[in-house]
Amino acid sequence: MQLKSWAMAMSLVLAPCFISSAGNAKTASQLRQLDHFVRAQGTQFVLDGKPYHFVGTNFWYGMNLAMAAPDGDQARLRRELDRLRQLGVTNLRIMASSEGPNTAPYRMRPALQPQAGQYDERVYQGLDVLLAEMKLRGMKGVLCLGDFWQWSGGFAQYVSWAEGDSAIPYPDHGDWDGFQKYSARFYSNAKAMGYYSSFVDAIVTRINSVTGQAYRDDATIMAWQLANEPRGMDHPQEFVQWVAESSNRIRKLDRNHLITVGSEGTTPSSDAHTLPEVVHALPNIDYLTFHIWIQNWGLYDPLHSETYASSLDFAHEYIKTHVAMAERLHKPAVLEEFGIARDQGSFSPAASVKQRDAYYADLFSSVYKSAQSGSALNGVNFWAWAGEGRPVHVGGNWETGDAWIGDPPHEPQGWYSVYDEDIGTVAIIRDYAHAMQQLPASWDVRHQQTTR
Repeated sequence: MQLKSWAMAMSLVLAPCFISSAGNAKTASQLRQLDHFVRAQGTQFVLDGKPYHFVGTNFWYGMNLAMAAPDGDQARLRRELDRLRQLGVTNLRIMASSEGPNTAPYRMRPALQPQAGQYDERVYQGLDVLLAEMKLRGMKGVLCLGDFWQWSGGFAQYVSWAEGDSAIPYPDHGDWDGFQKYSARFYSNAKAMGYYSSFVDAIVTRINSVTGQAYRDDATIMAWQLANEPRGMDHPQEFVQWVAESSNRIRKLDRNHLITVGSEGTTPSSDAHTLPEVVHALPNIDYLTFHIWIQNWGLYDPLHSETYASSLDFAHEYIKTHVAMAERLHKPAVLEEFGIARDQGSFSPAASVKQRDAYYADLFSSVYKSAQSGSALNGVNFWAWAGEGRPVHVGGNWETGDAWIGDPPHEPQGWYSVYDEDIGTVAIIRDYAHAMQQLPASWDVRHQQTTR
């Protein structure tokens, strides 16, 4: 969309906001309340002076989908955003970074940063278009600035660049421990962290080529997220220091937006050293996040239905643990990733989703009841929206030119994707999205003393 046409569209959308009479003119204080930025006020999110609760989704591929043809599909982007908006899903978690040569395996292509410090303006403009289209629909985005895993390049690519293109030990044959330790070398490598910091400076201060608005002034952005699932591994102290320094760096550049880590929480892995209570307690981290993966963590086996009950019990306890953690920290919390395979572990879009529908209903209900009680749990983002996309290589890896769906390039295509024709799942998402939006303001935002 060109700047002129976008400005005309926005004038039609926003015109009613500026029509008032002397009798209903707003005070300066009220106008400040209606700045459309999501704020953290104690354990609650507030938007325009009211509680903000949401059911959102992971729309991580949105930046690439929003690119101009042939790499992107802007017509599909608009259809997907319209579908989500109709469902009441207006909070999108987006991967706003990608690193590495476009010849590298297991990752989003084309990359935003194909070489260290060099940015592909076509991809950047895709992010511009995405944010502009979200703004038109009143959506909010959490922009993820890095990745501990390989599917967007992430920390491993920064380490490789900093070490003179050292070989990344991709976990092709199951050596996830070796890959994680390689990726975690990022925290002790000043050059690698410097590449990350330079990117942060560039994106936070970027001017949107579609709207002409600086990112740091755009209320479409709910939060900057330091990285997807960062783990400290054998560098726990350096990890905490990186979170502190990176969040401080962003805060100096941008006083408008929330900042969060992107943590998966405590995890069942004792050597991950995610240290969620430590990093979320840091002064420039505004809210707590956690992820639940009952299948990835070896708790649930779709071929053995008897494993579901205990896995669900684990998920409920995991939620309670992290909500209690947020309450202690006096900060909001978001369950920003959860998913489950189709029945019998099938990757086929035609496979049934009876168990998944039950799981979605169970977890959404848990989040809703917690939010309804006034707890610190304010929102949830399911993993992940595929919409009209369908896998080209069912159960295989994504390749350049394939349709974008909910499964990242390194994972079996069709694993956790939610399609527009998954009628039962879509109905559950819609019902809980509207229920979360309609939660009564049963608590008074004025009694929450800490505002961020």
